[in-house]
Order: sequence, then structure tokens, then C-alpha cells
Amino acid sequence: MSSDTPGEHGPPGQSPPLGEGEAEDLLRCICFKTGPPRRVGVELEWLIHDRDRPRVPVSPDRLDAAAAALRALPLNAALTFEPGGQLELSSLPADSLMACIDATTADLAAVRDALDRAGLATVGLGVDPWHSPRRLLREPRYDAMEAAFDRSGPAGRAMMCTSASVQVCLDAGTEEPGPLGLERRWRLSHLLGAVLVAVFANSPYRLGRPTPWRSARQSLWAALDPWRPLAPPGLLPPRDAWAAHVLDTPVMCIRDDTGPWAVPDGLTFRDWIRTGAPRPPVRADLDYHISTLFPPVRPRGHLELRMIDAQHGADGWLVPLAVTTALFDDPEAAEAVYRVVEPLAGTAGTRPAPCNPLWTAAARSGLADPALRAAATACFGIALEALPRLGVTKDVLKTVTGFHDRFTARGRCPADDLPELLAPGSPGWPGHCSEGLRS
Repeated sequence: MSSDTPGEHGPPGQSPPLGEGEAEDLLRCICFKTGPPRRVGVELEWLIHDRDRPRVPVSPDRLDAAAAALRALPLNAALTFEPGGQLELSSLPADSLMACIDATTADLAAVRDALDRAGLATVGLGVDPWHSPRRLLREPRYDAMEAAFDRSGPAGRAMMCTSASVQVCLDAGTEEPGPLGLERRWRLSHLLGAVLVAVFANSPYRLGRPTPWRSARQSLWAALDPWRPLAPPGLLPPRDAWAAHVLDTPVMCIRDDTGPWAVPDGLTFRDWIRTGAPRPPVRADLDYHISTLFPPVRPRGHLELRMIDAQHGADGWLVPLAVTTALFDDPEAAEAVYRVVEPLAGTAGTRPAPCNPLWTAAARSGLADPALRAAATACFGIALEALPRLGVTKDVLKTVTGFHDRFTARGRCPADDLPELLAPGSPGWPGHCSEGLRS
């Protein structure tokens, strides 16, 4: 299996050294490309389990054979694999929400059919409920990542090898103030993000046991290390905050074509530029450094919202995609939802997301938290009004409405279903995965 490899801008030995001012300018320009919101994308990660024996780990040889079959499929999306064998489909940017849903639905049907023939299934859970971390990809990037995260504890290995998510990708927004402006969308993403954690929390189990979290996945991300999962401490203005955050975050690794990659301890990218040791950084090193930062919202020209657990059910993934897109890209909805979530800033405290009280409550309690439940209910009402304006089909609207009626309107999240779905003796157990979990 192979992983996703960040883009390069020339090998270090053949590129000019990067200056501090140049790095700041690049970060302001390349990470926030502004304009009216027009495109949407989604990145879907899935756990891969044996279709009939989900608690039995799938052998590496079997996963390799399945990966080879999947790579032969004519997919629209990019197909990659995470260190623990999780499958990821990254859609192309689509010109509309329905175009994104239709293309992704077709790709998923082909992927699931190929896996089913191999006796495997995609499973939509934020964290594997049974299996311990097992790294299958042996590449310098993941060797370095593992070594860096091990300094802070076991959360890094669990994140790398046992977690899965739905990541919604939206345009950064316009230069003008207002509901579609960059600064408003940046702030909205960090307040609404906590609501999305709570609404779609779907990982209450790890290593065969219940955890104190509705979203154990979010708790793992928050515990990676003291810097890498954090949003910039100042949310506005986003360009300056992000540039400073990137340069002042320690480097995870320094790549080397001739041997193992160095894993420095505490060397920020700014310090690396200033000292030039062990070698001067170049543009490609800055691009790579950005790819090793894992905040809940990562600007990559567009905004990549990374806080949503993978969802169970055949079409559970499209609910967070549809709801999030509606709340960001429909101007009327964006204005209304901002008024709903802005008061939550008062409960967030001074720590940046996801390590503040608001995000911790979302991950721990889901919609059992009264403030988050009230916000989530209002957000779904706004989204359901906006989705027809975005041209979604009746089937998509029915799916979103069904999720709302089953979960949000009742103060529940998908994690609240899992004790019943995962319990021995539940329908379909242990002869095959519960239909509620197979995706």
C-alpha cells in the first residue's frame, strides 16, 4: 500500500534557501485563495474490516491484495491509504454540492463492490472499536511521525492507525466582509466546528472498551502533542495568525534522501530558517511542514474542516457534507448560523481549538451538552431550509432530515447508537457486521 505524498517544489539540494519574509508571504498567499465560494470537496476515510468477522484483524497480505484491486478501478477520486490501512477517497473539487455527492457515491459503490468480493467492508467509525494500533506503511514520513508523536504518549499511534473521518473542503471566501467573507468563514469554522464534533460524534469505544468520550477520535487528535493539533491562538486576521502559527510550530522532521529523516525536538520552522542547520530549508520544506500540522481547520488554499468522525451507514457521510456546505455556502444560512454559534465563543475560554472547554465538551458529551444541543438543533433547521436553494435532490434532503429526526432533534449523536450495534448478541453478531456499521 502507498500513502498520500505532499507536493514538492524541487529537491532541497537544487532549490534556493527560503527566507523568513518569503515564507511569511507564501503562507499568506498560498493557504488562503479568496473568491466567491463556488467549489466543494470531501475526503472520506474508512476503516477496513473483515465483512463477517470484524473483530479479527485483516492480514497485511489480504489488505495489499484488496489495495491492488482498488487501484485498478476507474475512480474520479484519489484513492490512498493511511498508516494503519484505512482507505481514503479524496474527491475532485466539484462545482456544486450535488456534483460532489454524485461523483463520490459512484466511487464508493465501485470501492465497496470490490471489497465485498474480497470479503471485506468499509466501516464508518471515528476510531476502530476493537483493534490496537498496527502500522502497515513503512515509509520515512510515518517513521518520523511515529517517533515525534511518541514523545507525547500513545495518542499519535492511535490517530495514525485506528482513526477515520469525514473532511469537508470549502472555498476560503471573499475579501469583502459579510457572511461569505474569509474572516467570517474562518471564525465560523472554529465555532461551528465544535457543534459538528458533537453532532457527528461516532467513536465512544477503543480497544474493545467504552471510553469517557462520545468522540474518542477528537480526544486523540487533541492529545497528539502540545502544538500540532492546535488552531492559531488568534483567530483574526486569519492570514497573519496562520503564518505565525506555521513558522512558530516545531518541525516534525527534516527530510533526507540518503538516510533516515531527522526528528528534531523543539526546532520551530522559524528557527530553522534563521539557523540554517542542519541544512537551509527550501520552499518544499515549508510545503511539507504544513502537511504535518493537524489543526481542526487547515487552510490549503481552501478550508479543510477536519473535525468530523467517520459516519456509519451506507450514506451517513453525505449528511455532514451537505449540512456543512449549506451552512457555509448559502449566504442566508451563513448569516443565520453565525448568529447561532457566536455566543459559544464565551464558553470556549482562551485556549485555542480543539483544546478549550467548548471543544472538549463537544467531544466528551456530544449533544448531551445543553448549549451544544440547542446550537445543533438550530443549525439543522437552518441547513434544511438552505439545502433546496443549493439544488439537492429529494433523496439527499430525506437523508439529512432522517438523521436530524433520529439524532439531533432528540439530543443524540451516532455514538449513542453504538452500544447496541456493537454488543454481542445484537442482530447480525457475530456472523457479520451489523448493517448499521457496514458502510
